[in-house]
Amino acid sequence: MALVSLAPLYVGLGGAVGATGRYLVGERVERTRLDTLVVNVVGSFLLGFVLAAPFDGSIVTLLGTGFCGAFTTFSSFAFETVRLAEDGFGRAAAANAVGTFALAVVGVVAGGWAGSAVVQLL
Repeated sequence: MALVSLAPLYVGLGGAVGATGRYLVGERVERTRLDTLVVNVVGSFLLGFVLAAPFDGSIVTLLGTGFCGAFTTFSSFAFETVRLAEDGFGRAAAANAVGTFALAVVGVVAGGWAGSAVVQLL
């Protein structure tokens, strides 16, 4: 008899917590209009950490696919960039696009280093 995969449950649980976290960050940081940047950079760091640390597949599914997938938001990033451009702020739109991408990449790298450091400590 084949066992049923728990992966969808892990994704759903992680996603519920990640989406709630995304909402709460938006409520706290919205006044500065940096909420999307914050969640994308923090989420990128967490994903890098999760993928580099010695977690088993179910934890990676829960935290990486579930939590980080729901916490970060590419669609909001794209919408905000387009809105800036349409409102006549082309340079701000370009800075948002390049800056968010660059900081997210730095976040993944830094998270990977942190996750690897955990491996060294264990």
